[in-house]
Amino acid sequence: MAQILPIRFQEHLQLQNVGINAANIGFSTLTMESDKFICVREKVGDTAQVVIIDMNDTANPIRRPISADSAIMNPTSKVIALKAAKTLQIFNIEMKSKMKAHTMTEDVTFWKWINVNTVALATDVAVYHWSMEGDSQPLKMFDRHSSLTGCQIINYRVDANQKWLLLIGISAQQNRVVGAMQLYSVERKVSQPIEGHAAAFAQFKMPGNAQQSTLFCFGVRGAQGGKLHLIEVGQPPQGNQPFQKKAVDVFFPPEAQNDFPVAMQVSSKHDVIYLITKYGYVHLYDLETGTCIYMNRISGDTIFVTAPYEATAGIIGVNRKGQVLSVTVEEETIIQYITNTLQNPDLALRIASRNNLPGAEDLFVRKFNNLFQSGQYSEAAKVAAGAPKGILRTPQTIQRFQQCPAQTGQTSPLLQYFGILLDQGQLNKYESLELCRPVLQQGRKQLLEKWLKEDKLECSEELGDLVKNADPTLALSVYLRANVPNKVIQCFAETGQFQKIVLYAKKVGFTPDYIFLLRNIMRINPDQGTQFAQMLVQDEEPLADINQIVDVFMETNMIQQCTAFLLDALKNNRPGEAALQTRLLEMNLMHAPQVADAILGNQMFTHYDRAHIAQLCEKAGLLQRALEHYTDLYDIKRAVVHTHLLNPEWLVNYFGSLSVEDSLECLKAMLTANIRQNLQVCVQIATKYHEQLSTTALVEIFESFKSFEGLFYFLGSIVNFSQDSDVHFKYIQAACKTGQIKEVERICRESSCYDPERVKNFLKEAKLTDQLPLIIVCDRFDFVHDLVLYLYRNNLQKYIEIYVQKVNPSRLAVVIGGLLDVDCSEDVIKQLIMVVKGQFSTDELVAEVEKRNRLKLLLPWLETRIHDGETEPATHNALAKIYIDSNNNPERFLRENQFYDSKVVGKYCEKRDPHLACVAYERGQCDYELISVCNENSLFKSEARYLVRRRDVELWAHVLRDENEYKRQLIDQVVQTALSETQDPEDISVTVKAFMTADLPNELIELLEKIVLDSSVFSDHRNLQNLLILTAIKADRSRVMEYINRLDNYDAPDIANIAIGSELYEEAFAIFKKFEVNTSAIQVLIEHVNNLDRAYEFAERCNDPAVWSQLARAQLTASLVKEAIDSYIKADDPSQYMEVTEVASRNENWEDLVKYLQMARKKARETFIETELIYAYCKTNRLADLEEFISGPNHANITQVADRCFDNQMYEAAKLLYNNVSNFARLAITLVHLGEYQGAVDGARKANSTRTWKEVCFACVNNEEFRLAQMCGLHIVVHADELEELINYYQDRGYFEELISLLEAALGLERAHMGMFTELAILYSKYKPEKMREHLELFWSRVNIPKVLRAAEQAHLWSELVFLYDKYEEYDNAIITMMIHPSEAWRENHFKDVITKVANIELYYKAMQFYIDFKPLLLNDLLLVLTPRLDHTRAVNFFLKSGHIALVKPYLRAVQSHNNKAINEALNNMLIDEEDYQGLRASIDAFDNFDNIALAQKMEKHELIEFRRIAAYLYKGNNRWKQSVDLCKKDRLFKDAMQYASESRMIDIAEELIAWFLDEKNFECFAACLFQCYDLLRPDVILELSWRHNIMDFAMPYMIQVMREYTTKVDKLEQSEAVRSEEEQHAEAAPIVFGEPQLMLTAGPTGMMAPQPGMMGYPGAPGYPAGMGGPMPGYGM
Repeated sequence: MAQILPIRFQEHLQLQNVGINAANIGFSTLTMESDKFICVREKVGDTAQVVIIDMNDTANPIRRPISADSAIMNPTSKVIALKAAKTLQIFNIEMKSKMKAHTMTEDVTFWKWINVNTVALATDVAVYHWSMEGDSQPLKMFDRHSSLTGCQIINYRVDANQKWLLLIGISAQQNRVVGAMQLYSVERKVSQPIEGHAAAFAQFKMPGNAQQSTLFCFGVRGAQGGKLHLIEVGQPPQGNQPFQKKAVDVFFPPEAQNDFPVAMQVSSKHDVIYLITKYGYVHLYDLETGTCIYMNRISGDTIFVTAPYEATAGIIGVNRKGQVLSVTVEEETIIQYITNTLQNPDLALRIASRNNLPGAEDLFVRKFNNLFQSGQYSEAAKVAAGAPKGILRTPQTIQRFQQCPAQTGQTSPLLQYFGILLDQGQLNKYESLELCRPVLQQGRKQLLEKWLKEDKLECSEELGDLVKNADPTLALSVYLRANVPNKVIQCFAETGQFQKIVLYAKKVGFTPDYIFLLRNIMRINPDQGTQFAQMLVQDEEPLADINQIVDVFMETNMIQQCTAFLLDALKNNRPGEAALQTRLLEMNLMHAPQVADAILGNQMFTHYDRAHIAQLCEKAGLLQRALEHYTDLYDIKRAVVHTHLLNPEWLVNYFGSLSVEDSLECLKAMLTANIRQNLQVCVQIATKYHEQLSTTALVEIFESFKSFEGLFYFLGSIVNFSQDSDVHFKYIQAACKTGQIKEVERICRESSCYDPERVKNFLKEAKLTDQLPLIIVCDRFDFVHDLVLYLYRNNLQKYIEIYVQKVNPSRLAVVIGGLLDVDCSEDVIKQLIMVVKGQFSTDELVAEVEKRNRLKLLLPWLETRIHDGETEPATHNALAKIYIDSNNNPERFLRENQFYDSKVVGKYCEKRDPHLACVAYERGQCDYELISVCNENSLFKSEARYLVRRRDVELWAHVLRDENEYKRQLIDQVVQTALSETQDPEDISVTVKAFMTADLPNELIELLEKIVLDSSVFSDHRNLQNLLILTAIKADRSRVMEYINRLDNYDAPDIANIAIGSELYEEAFAIFKKFEVNTSAIQVLIEHVNNLDRAYEFAERCNDPAVWSQLARAQLTASLVKEAIDSYIKADDPSQYMEVTEVASRNENWEDLVKYLQMARKKARETFIETELIYAYCKTNRLADLEEFISGPNHANITQVADRCFDNQMYEAAKLLYNNVSNFARLAITLVHLGEYQGAVDGARKANSTRTWKEVCFACVNNEEFRLAQMCGLHIVVHADELEELINYYQDRGYFEELISLLEAALGLERAHMGMFTELAILYSKYKPEKMREHLELFWSRVNIPKVLRAAEQAHLWSELVFLYDKYEEYDNAIITMMIHPSEAWRENHFKDVITKVANIELYYKAMQFYIDFKPLLLNDLLLVLTPRLDHTRAVNFFLKSGHIALVKPYLRAVQSHNNKAINEALNNMLIDEEDYQGLRASIDAFDNFDNIALAQKMEKHELIEFRRIAAYLYKGNNRWKQSVDLCKKDRLFKDAMQYASESRMIDIAEELIAWFLDEKNFECFAACLFQCYDLLRPDVILELSWRHNIMDFAMPYMIQVMREYTTKVDKLEQSEAVRSEEEQHAEAAPIVFGEPQLMLTAGPTGMMAPQPGMMGYPGAPGYPAGMGGPMPGYGM
């Protein structure tokens, strides 16, 4: 049978299966703040990322490229907190936004979410709380205690109210892990250090306490063992009894000596503590008592992080392999486990009652019966009330309490029972009924109301019926709580709360007969009936048929109320309500037309019968509504002509609903019927719908009725918005017809849409009295010439004058042109011009007159305007033209007049007189026009003079461009005439710049020679001399040297540098030499001429140190080291000592370098100079000078020189230098190279450097100086990181013995470390295996066991391998190795010790097979060792399958106490095979867990009678009475047959056995059976059988006993009847159930007296203690 477990263990996820690298599964990289999310930090390549695993969607982990030191997810939402160094940030992943950030001043060593809004931060000195809400900063909570110094913080916990804070850390001390905790009280602001590894806070409500207590639970593994402490922190709440602190042992298996608690969670649902240890064990403890419920190993790897598992109120965690595991209480089996396995029924009762768990029903029933029978009714009531699942809260229990008599002066047991139930919570249905019945009888209704308000009663229909007689309102409350809809609605109706009926029916989904209810309400209260009807239809789907509701209204002729109802009911305007809409309108059109009109006006309905309603509207005088509903044109035309009965505004809108054709027909009908009455509304209709009806059609209608007035008003309303030219023309026509001249004038002026030609012609033909409209049209559309001709020919000259004076004076020029064309008199024209005072264009006037060669006509007018001070250019232009044409001193006018336009006049003069054109252009600075006229007429001298005076760079650029064919002639005139005439330097400057800009160097030289070389006022001008030389450099280099020699006032350095840039090196040298700039001169020879010989000669001639220095640098660059050093010495210049040293060193000029450095040292005592001088001494092997130099004062870097000498193998010099600076490390290495090994060792000792020791040691090894090498090696091996290199060096050269000797000598050193012991063990395994076992036994605790394991395995040292596996606690591998290599590795006692410690249970069965194969006689010893851990069912099956079950009989005997089915069946089969019936009977009686029927069937055919007897016994035990008795009869086992028949309690089996005895003539057995089965046999049957078989003597004793029993029963009945009659007489005046003390009910069970001993016991059922009878009627026992 499978073992019952109190926990449910589940693996939710394997992190490696979702892509998490195993290396990233650890405490530092993985966090789990709750069972919602797991957060892992990973590094993929060079990219850091954070992986978030949603436990509800594990297949889709979220990966984000985040680089952080730590990441923790919010316990409930997708909010992540990140830490990088001292920076903290909180992000919302879903919204992709940063929520908060803060930079700490201290490093955060541990952090954790303590709730959904707060993060706890632990630094090395303090603990902070940081809230997500608002802009708050981390708040310091407390300083860390000194006891946590050096600890690794692993957890932080707070209680539910955050009044108690706990920081948990661990540290390694004395070869064990020590836990340290700091408990801090927020209220008292004090800390307490506690030793502990894991802890948690819990809220627990003790029995009898009103409030919860705050418990502090912590586990510790100390030197004395493990303990779990349960303590209440703080003061107990007021009225609470304090929690008694508890300390219980925590069991750690022998194989887990180094185990300790790592995590703790408390289940608030089950009040159970989950304790997880480092080795993967889970412990379950009861929170109230501290009792250990269960312990087992759930993981072979450490579970390093845990969280509460909310789904099952358990614990969830992650182990090192990446398994996500959870453990929770198995509610179905934990009580059974505690009862059967732990044998702790008190704890089972306590937990079952506290957490309402199944499994303890029998215990509760038994305890209840015992208490009830002993008269402890109060305690029995508590048990019944606290029993899980309400198993004892039945009508039978109530009946039992009702039947208990109440003691005088005490509360009745029933009241005690109900009081306890009320204190604990809600009563069930039966309890509520039984309690309320007497309360109502006594009129204590307020108690019932109080209990209902406190939700103490379970409401039911029966309870409501009971209450209704006393209080219908209270009954309604009961019905509502019990959800009895029909009774609730009935109560609403009876209490007049009709408005609540619909609300309640919809809420509970109940459908009553609403029409019936409505009729009843209408009879009682019509107003409430109307409200009720409206409630029935206020939803999308009516609760009742609306037609039926309307019928109810109409039955009482409530038309107004029915209308109101239908308006509300039909407000959604559904198609299916068409008939109702028609009915509503019809009833109102007949009885209240104004109401119908309002309804139709609101346009609420659209689905009624429109034709029918239209006819009713017309009959009711609602003509407008009739038109709205008519669709036939005949009906519409009949009604629409009565416009005096219709609202005009509505009528206009109505036409919008008609078609175009119908609208036009109706308009014609209206105009035909009464044009005067209907014209206005027709115009309004036409105006509004002219776009739809078309303007053309409407105009035709008005024209057909000759209604120009209508046409005028119609078009007047649309003309301002129309773009149609016909509309505008027709409007002008209509306006003319109706005499609206002002409107004609307005539209002609403002409209742009009419055809001007058509309108002009119409207006000419119209012969209007006022010609202003015609003037406006002609003026706007440029018909002025036609207008002038029309007016002049029709003798309307006054309108011409009006036009140019008042309408548009700007058109004067055109009017004058027109008058000239019709040969009007000049006087008239002059007079017209003179009288016009408005603004007009003089240019246009002049142009019009000039076109007709009548310009002189304007002379008087022009002179008058000038005399009046007119400055308009056009006036002066015209006057200039007249003077030029008349040759009236034009040049004087052109030079003196300031107002004419030079371009216009100049252009006018070009063909007439070019000179005058130049004058005009020059006056107006018309540059390009002047140049053009000069070029065309060869006026180059004037052009040159103008350009020089103009000083315009852009103009110069224009005339000097290559495209100008007259450029040469112009330049000649500039050089010869213009420049020679000017004395202004600015003219010269601009001209020269222009020539430079135009890139004319030859012409510029020509120009400059003219200015500079020819004696002029500008000959000594510095800039001109510079410009001349520079231009020559650019254009004619052959003349540069001449200019350099002839000129003296120029900028020599700048000119020289420009010459160098132009590669004129000799000219540059000549300039520098002429002006004695020697350094620059020699620089030209060196850098540009590249002639060091000339440079040397120049330096000799100058003998200038600066010159020598420049020469030396050049020589040094050319690698002329000796010459350069000589030049530097002549210059006495040490400034370039670094460069000189570098070049001399590269060219090996050490002797010359010594001379230079000696000179330099005299000038500057630089470190570099002295250092290089020492090195030069070394290179020239001048060791005596070297020793003398370094012994004196100096600033040289001797160490650097020594290293350089060493690198260049100048060991003697290096030896001197290292000795001078006491660098013994390098000195020792130098001595190694010189072969002085003893000295090298002494030097290494002085240096005491690992690297030095290493190099000296390796050198000694290479030269086989092993004694010296060992002396060095002892200083190396103490450094673990140097050990491997040393070992490899020895091994690569084959010096194994020397290496082992070295390590053996090193073991005794004070600084000996694990690596030395490990490597020596590996060397032993390779080269001296016989010494390895001894070494391991001495030093196994100081070796790196995994490394030595691999070495031992490679060397096939199996015994040593098993030894190491054992010490390393890899017991599985140790067992496997012993089984694979038994001859070398197996030892019996060692094997049995190790096999109990393995984690893989499969090895148990492999070990069994191993023993069967190699050590079969020791198999039972092994099995006895494994007994506590074996799955016995599997073990038995294993041996049965292998056929060796007989070997393990001692084992089977030893473990049969477990009552395991497989064990029992295997052992029973063995006993059958051995024919040991006594052993078999004993086994069957002691252990019942086997297949009884199968065994019985197997043995009923056995050849031995004892085994067949056992078969009958088994049939009896399984209630197969008939088979059992038949088998006994078959084997003639009469005693057994009678006994089994009696025990069967079955009458037919007993009578059948009696009959069989009679058939067999066995009358003695017949008589014996009568007494054995006495209570099963019917007396009449026995009497008949005895009489028929003539054996009355054998039956007579039975008959006598029966007669005696019956007479005794009759006597008792008579006595009972007498007592009952007497009690009825005394009880007539007493209450039915309750006695007087029932008033104590509201106070609960307190004060109740315990039942008195000696009361009548509870009648029992079969199997109860002796003296108890069978079950009473009505009790389901």
